[in-house]
Amino acid sequence: MWIWLIIFVPFIGALAYMFTEMFNGRDIQQVQSGMGAVFNPSGRIKKLEEQLRFSDTFNNKVALADAYLAAGQMDKAIDLYESSLTGAFTENEHVLMQLINAYYEKQRYADVIVIAKKIYKLPQFPRSRAHMLYAMALEKNGNNELAEKEFKTMKVRFSYFESRYQYGLFLQRNNRAEEARQVFSEMVDEAVHLGSIEKRNSREWISHAKEELRKMAA
Repeated sequence: MWIWLIIFVPFIGALAYMFTEMFNGRDIQQVQSGMGAVFNPSGRIKKLEEQLRFSDTFNNKVALADAYLAAGQMDKAIDLYESSLTGAFTENEHVLMQLINAYYEKQRYADVIVIAKKIYKLPQFPRSRAHMLYAMALEKNGNNELAEKEFKTMKVRFSYFESRYQYGLFLQRNNRAEEARQVFSEMVDEAVHLGSIEKRNSREWISHAKEELRKMAA
């Protein structure tokens, strides 16, 4: 027993020192806040609502709108995003991209297209989820030709797995099963070459692609 104490007590002390010295109070608070947002989203929303009532600023509006969006409260999120687009923030990129997400969830496809055209030339737009939703909204509005053009710009090896999965579904809906099979197969083949982070981020879409291939083979 004494040997184990001699071995582990210094180790425990070192861990305690590292925790207290390497993480300041603000860091610990941020970790706790992040955990609270996951396990108690309604509590975080209430806190953000109180902050907005106390100080009606752009940042407070957007923070609360983001929380509403994450919680699936789309109407509340949209109201706040839209009301924040004033003055110097009329073309705020973050708000416009978040609005695309919210509008799509509410099936406001024409509004998705209008917003997407405003930010289409921004350097971050081609790599964003908003770009994929723009392509999907184009299809919903009957513009399949332009939708496919946008999907093809996201058909890049070892990336854009969600967009490529949606492109495969698009091809299936348009009776192009063999092309869809190729898209799904490429995704699955690339999975074994991904790093751990990329594999974790794309796992859901690769799994969906495998499922589609199983359905097609049945």
